[in-house]
Amino acid sequence: MRTPESIAFAYELAGLGSRFLAVFIDGMLQGILAFALIFGLAYAASRLPRGMAQPSHFVQSVAVALFFFALFAIFFGYFILFEAFWNGQTPGKRALGIRVVRDGGYAVDFAASLVRNVIRIVEGTLCMYLIAAVSALASRENKRIGDFAAGTIVVRDARLVPPDELLRERTPEYAATAILPGEERELVHRFIERRDSLPSERRAELAAALAARVRPRVGADLRGLDDESLLERL
Repeated sequence: MRTPESIAFAYELAGLGSRFLAVFIDGMLQGILAFALIFGLAYAASRLPRGMAQPSHFVQSVAVALFFFALFAIFFGYFILFEAFWNGQTPGKRALGIRVVRDGGYAVDFAASLVRNVIRIVEGTLCMYLIAAVSALASRENKRIGDFAAGTIVVRDARLVPPDELLRERTPEYAATAILPGEERELVHRFIERRDSLPSERRAELAAALAARVRPRVGADLRGLDDESLLERL
């Protein structure tokens, strides 16, 4: 991807296995929600007074329509709402570390989520996602038909390194120069640069003087080094 500011970045595409495992996890959650809905309605019906009059045909029809609408919302609105308002992720996608983004790397919006998940109905109904699997395998960007229609791709989340871990990774093995003020650090640097041009006695004398100044402040692993080796590590 290349932004208008000419900054290039890359996404790792989510594989077919992780995508279908995410769908499986989401399907399990949807099943739990549907079971909770049915159980809740059955429990509410069982708590109605026994002497209550039988609901009219119209009321029964409305109740059945609302029930099926709730099931439709659970099984299809689930994906649309989560992806549109949860940064391109459903609980299953978040568990697998993947998300939906638009072509170009932009965050997925409601319209794109709606299109790709309306087509999901067809993909899921016909051959249980077989067409979606074939499309993803044949596509260079692992796109199913819904992704082509909505202009989306499914990518892996980049792992963000905590700042303290990043600092530890960038800390050199010997960071004793952190305890040296700028003047001493410059003296050590100048000595290392010019030592080959100094007479041997003068070279040893300067190395001993500089090492004596810094040796008390370095770690035990550096104190045992000879004068020049210590300055080289610094």
